[in-house]
Amino acid sequence: MNGAVGEGGGGGWKHGVELSGLTTLRLGGPAGHYFEADSEQTLIAAVKDAEGHGEPLLILGGGSNLVVADEGYPGSVVRVGLRGVTARDGLLSAAAGEVWDEVVARSVAEGLAGIECLSGIPGLTGATPIQNVGAYGQDVSQTVVMVDAYDRATGTMTVLDRSDCRFSYRHSAFKGNARYVVTAVHFQLEDLGGQSKPVMFRDVADALGIEIGGRAPLAEVREAVLAQRRRRGMLLDEADHDTWSAGSFFTNPILTPDQHAEFERRCAAAGIEARPAAYPEADGRLKISAAWLIEQAGFGKGYGSGPVTLSTKHTLALTNRGGASTGDLIKLATEVRDGVSARFGVGLVPEPVFAAPLTW
Repeated sequence: MNGAVGEGGGGGWKHGVELSGLTTLRLGGPAGHYFEADSEQTLIAAVKDAEGHGEPLLILGGGSNLVVADEGYPGSVVRVGLRGVTARDGLLSAAAGEVWDEVVARSVAEGLAGIECLSGIPGLTGATPIQNVGAYGQDVSQTVVMVDAYDRATGTMTVLDRSDCRFSYRHSAFKGNARYVVTAVHFQLEDLGGQSKPVMFRDVADALGIEIGGRAPLAEVREAVLAQRRRRGMLLDEADHDTWSAGSFFTNPILTPDQHAEFERRCAAAGIEARPAAYPEADGRLKISAAWLIEQAGFGKGYGSGPVTLSTKHTLALTNRGGASTGDLIKLATEVRDGVSARFGVGLVPEPVFAAPLTW
């Protein structure tokens, strides 16, 4: 690879960098080539360099939603390090390499509402529109108005508006699509006199002593959300192996009416009376809880006897207890997926991105 591309951007291409140290799962082998880009110019140059050599390319952010094979990634890995945050007239703009929770903290400090319930989510800002990151009743599709990106198909910078992003549940036009490299995200937030948007998650509302749909001071909502995430092992903590994860490993299944009827039939046949709530989607499908399915299929908190287990605090997280391999992770994930399918006829879909050549 061309070392000159690294001028001002982290010292050029490196070889054999272990990706396990760059993911929150702490799993994965080395990158064939590795580059850290600290500007839009060096990011584009590195992408073009990898393309010119005909290598597969992985754009890496905070590594909080990524699963890498034990063999590593055979192509080029470019880590996004672009920094910068501005706020004006409610428009909060953040470079893709900004730590997401620091951006949320900035919005709260600025008195801007709209992303306060997304506090504590690990990773970088550039990943948030890709995954349509969401938690506790908010997701970024509610506030993203523009995304700046490098378009690999045209070799130019472009701006995509909210409709171009094609947001849906934990999905967007960017996910699984290597065409765009996100460089900045723009959020339209609201000045509500220091108050939050309506709080729609029961546990957070209860902690704040308000009704569902009520509001509270932004800083208090942020602290309540952080407390919830800490209790569930979803705040990164080097000493807590329950946080050595990719967060929720499975998305909540979205079922057609016929699929939901079959699920209900299976529950009735098994004598299960207390069933998860079904939340209607705009297209008429119904979303149900993956955590409920996992627990009812026999996989409780802490399930597993090897170096990868379910979190002792949250059944949706698969965790590295130390000394694990990606193979161990896939083995347990497959067991959980197959167990849920056998009991309820519902397929679980993984939320993290699997870096090629690793497949599910």
